[in-house]
Amino acid sequence: MRAGPVIGLALVLALAVRAAPAPPRNVPPLPEAEPALEAKIAQMLLVGFRGAELKPDSHIYRDVKDLGVGGVILFDYDTPSRSRPRNILSREQLTRLCGDLRRIAPVRLFIALDQEGGRVNRLRGEYGFPPSAGAREMAADRTGALTRAQAEETAGLLAEVGVNLNFAPCVDLDLNPENPVIGAYGRSFSASPSVVVKHAALWIEAHRRRGILSCLKHFPGHGSSAGDTHLGWVDVTETWRRAELIPYRRLAGPGLMVMTSHVFNAALDPRYPATLSPRIITGLLRNKLGFKGVVVSDDLDMAAIRAHYGFEEALERAINAGVDLLCLSNNGGQYDPALASKAVEAIRGLVLSGRVTRERIDESWGRIMALKGSFLAANPDSY
Repeated sequence: MRAGPVIGLALVLALAVRAAPAPPRNVPPLPEAEPALEAKIAQMLLVGFRGAELKPDSHIYRDVKDLGVGGVILFDYDTPSRSRPRNILSREQLTRLCGDLRRIAPVRLFIALDQEGGRVNRLRGEYGFPPSAGAREMAADRTGALTRAQAEETAGLLAEVGVNLNFAPCVDLDLNPENPVIGAYGRSFSASPSVVVKHAALWIEAHRRRGILSCLKHFPGHGSSAGDTHLGWVDVTETWRRAELIPYRRLAGPGLMVMTSHVFNAALDPRYPATLSPRIITGLLRNKLGFKGVVVSDDLDMAAIRAHYGFEEALERAINAGVDLLCLSNNGGQYDPALASKAVEAIRGLVLSGRVTRERIDESWGRIMALKGSFLAANPDSY
């Protein structure tokens, strides 16, 4: 996307915001003119941080207010220190934290977490939240009633506390029940694509009604794997099936994100894992399946990426593959309070050296702004 169309998009969105009633919760505006390169890059970052409250001297305060990152991701458990709490203590505390983050953001902020239910559950009982069913348990009720009820309760909780992006549903097929990160956790609705599509659609619709963005994961399919990309390189060449694409073909559309997987599949790309593969992200997801929205990476600090690629190389290859929003959870290896600023500087250097084009940055910035603008128009309370 060249500069002219991007400027046009920003002006259209800005005019739409002016024409709408004043949004609640002190919602920050979209930019009225094309921002500088560094501001566009910052919008491509979704960053994690430590702390259950927002303090003016914290790095996340600076990352959001001054750097202008596109979003934050919240966790209840801090992996580097192997301890709790990280960001979540109670409903009241989480509501306050989300509100404070939203108020200091110069541009509308994605506030995200993984709330699939069951084993992948950030809103836990000890923090005052109700128990939740996992995908396999939900799908056991073939009527869809349990999925619908669970999705509505989850979306209501997220809306109540101020989270506007849920990294769910997991649409991986349950092709290997012993899969250590999908099957063993009951995160898949079923081995049947039609069952997955049915229950995922119920989940998405319930979230949409409450103004919460959903995200399909993990493209192009993690359900057949025998390994965990958090821990290392995972090759699905011999186990992956084309049926794993069906949920994306049927569900991916406006108002959704798609999250990449770090799995390696030589049948799709003989060189790179999915997150870093232009063949898989641009060629398959965008060109063949027709997805035009925001693509978010799985955490770039997972060992499948970190142990095989340097920080700058991973950023370069993910962006050039077609990823728009780069997940830097700061919750994998070592904690780095300067992670966001280092990422902006690294990507800026990649652009200035010609290894990433300005047009490629404009494409991602345009998609992110379009999603934030269009979603706010329908759901002003979500930001």
